[in-house]
Amino acid sequence: MCNLYRMRKSVAEIANLFDAAQGNAFEWAENIYPRMEAPVIVSAHGERRLGPMHWGFPLEVQGKTKMITKHVTNARNLDSPMWRGSLAAHRCLVPFTSFAEPKAGKDGEGRPAQYWFTIEDQEIAAFAGLWRKTESGPVFAFCTTEPNALTAPLHPKAMPVVLLAEDHERWLSGTAEEARALQASYPSQLMRVTATN
Repeated sequence: MCNLYRMRKSVAEIANLFDAAQGNAFEWAENIYPRMEAPVIVSAHGERRLGPMHWGFPLEVQGKTKMITKHVTNARNLDSPMWRGSLAAHRCLVPFTSFAEPKAGKDGEGRPAQYWFTIEDQEIAAFAGLWRKTESGPVFAFCTTEPNALTAPLHPKAMPVVLLAEDHERWLSGTAEEARALQASYPSQLMRVTATN
């Protein structure tokens, strides 16, 4: 599953492209991993708002000796009680410039190797995201789906739901069923993959 992506544009560039109001300035790491803060766009009172959220829905599970908290980053089964409420009322756009899927071996610096995917027809693309409030602040995850022809040979299990630019508003403000219909793989001819990025 996608547990690493990048956002290489500024708050102002994201806000301008997505026509979103921005609050206080904030920053994020170039490589965004689970539990890290990242820019997210929500719709509230007829206005798009850009702000920070942490990646991963907290979930209490039984460990070997005690309860532990996992942070769930990807939503596949939207009928699950974990995601149903967010699909109905708390959808968001998660902007990115590239996302990674694991590649066998190590890179030139000894870190886990990655395939990096970019969206060729969008300067800043967006994952179909879900969010909710927690005691420590808002958190988000994004939807996954069947891989397309470009992704499948490299990561056959799934790929993130990347929205077409014309579907951003439908994802944010459409009905749950309209949003569910957007849980589809992005056209492979509009993507590019590299082993380094």
